[in-house]
Amino acid sequence: MDEEAAAIVRRIFAMTLEGYGPYQISSRLSQEKIEIPSVHLARYGEGVNQNRAIKDIYGWGSSTIVNILKKREYLGHTVNFKTQKHFKDKKSHYVDESEWTIFENTHEPIITQEMYDNVQRIRANVRRYPDGWGEAAPLTGLLYCADCGGKMYVHRVNNGKRVSQYTCSQYSKVPVGTLCPTQHRIAEKVVLSLVSDTLHAIADYAKTDRAAFIRTVQEAQVNQQDSDIKKKRRRLAAAQKRAGELERLMCKIYEDNALGRLPDARYAALDAQYAKEQEALSKEITELEKSVKGYDQGKRSAEKFIAMIDKYQDFDTMTTTMLNEFVEKILVHERDQRGRQDTGQEVEIYFNFVGKYIPPTLKEAEPTPEELEEIRKKNERRERAHRAYLQRKASGAQKRYEDKIKARKKAEMDAKKGAIRAEDMAKGIYTPVGKLPPKEPQRAAQASVAV
Repeated sequence: MDEEAAAIVRRIFAMTLEGYGPYQISSRLSQEKIEIPSVHLARYGEGVNQNRAIKDIYGWGSSTIVNILKKREYLGHTVNFKTQKHFKDKKSHYVDESEWTIFENTHEPIITQEMYDNVQRIRANVRRYPDGWGEAAPLTGLLYCADCGGKMYVHRVNNGKRVSQYTCSQYSKVPVGTLCPTQHRIAEKVVLSLVSDTLHAIADYAKTDRAAFIRTVQEAQVNQQDSDIKKKRRRLAAAQKRAGELERLMCKIYEDNALGRLPDARYAALDAQYAKEQEALSKEITELEKSVKGYDQGKRSAEKFIAMIDKYQDFDTMTTTMLNEFVEKILVHERDQRGRQDTGQEVEIYFNFVGKYIPPTLKEAEPTPEELEEIRKKNERRERAHRAYLQRKASGAQKRYEDKIKARKKAEMDAKKGAIRAEDMAKGIYTPVGKLPPKEPQRAAQASVAV
């Protein structure tokens, strides 16, 4: 193993787990003057670029990072037959991953299977651009709407505070509220706190009674996976059948066109249509096969999850790496009462290896009579306050009060926003154009032409 190159590969995978995208990783490696792979190979007398002049030996590109993150060879496997000659042009073309031949455990691995799987899951989710404050949102790609299944994106409130909130992406698509009826808004700190508390409880329970923990996890897995995997198997069979039909149809129209039974224009239209459907089916089949294979091989393992928990001693601060290692996805439901911050909101956490699991110590208990009475009184106070607000609004008193404090509130809000923008400019996140040094416009030199 080339330990120097292996260290860079591990670092690229680790940075992806931390939430950095390919462009950010390539920029960091270029700034640190780390040689690109072709230059590193050439120094050891390897590769096809030994005699080529390279413009920038530290010029890492995003595509290089993406290719590194896809390589199964880093798991210790040898991958062959990635290309094959096509019957149309007799040239080699890359084939679908399902047609590769993989020889496992042929050499020493650089990364673990868990790290590789987590990175592929992260890469398949939404882009991890930094937010407006120059920091990557830690829950990006993990939150989904429980009602429509859409991804949830991070937003910042415009009230002079640094508060990150996630909303359903399908809700905001025009016309608003058609694809998903509500925003399902939830604060980032609430989700992070919930994940932290759940992992704390799981760790304590697993250490107290490991056998009971494994048993309860296995029972939960059977209950939640059986129905889901049956649907995926049925869809996989239908997709594979249609893919076979498309291959036969494409061969048929090619023969008909070659023999003159199908006009060229009609052949081109059909070929494009079949190729588009074939590509979409190929991607779907790959994802379904991964899901079915993962279920059949029992990849979700309580022991693996416990080993991961043992690796960390503290769950008070959830880093991006920890979130990506532990959490598979989080489903967010709408609040019990819209427009209220102190109402209930269901959140489902699905962990890697164990799926949706709630330890016995966190399972909701029936409220006591005293707690029910307190809830009733609280709701009564809220209703009285709301009726009073409606009376003030009807009489005009609320409008007069708002007009009276509007200027002061706006000044306070502008001051808070200005302080936040000043902090961001000091960090280099924003650069006001007006503060750039003035520069004279440059004129193009006119060359004289002799006649």
